[in-house]
Amino acid sequence: MKLLLNGEVIEAEAATLADLLEQVGFGGAKVATAVNGNFVAAAARAGHVLAQDDRIEVLAPMQGG
Repeated sequence: MKLLLNGEVIEAEAATLADLLEQVGFGGAKVATAVNGNFVAAAARAGHVLAQDDRIEVLAPMQGG
């Protein structure tokens, strides 16, 4: 299915947000996620089913000041 990940169109076979994170290399990373502008908590990612043309944002925490 076609998804928009951090502004880039990708093709993915992932059924859930957790599956997608594993597929693109964020599986074990501490990140914040949003789908179509709505925050998705880490505990909810395995149950969050993705749909064609979903917009996913993955943000890693930054250090510094």
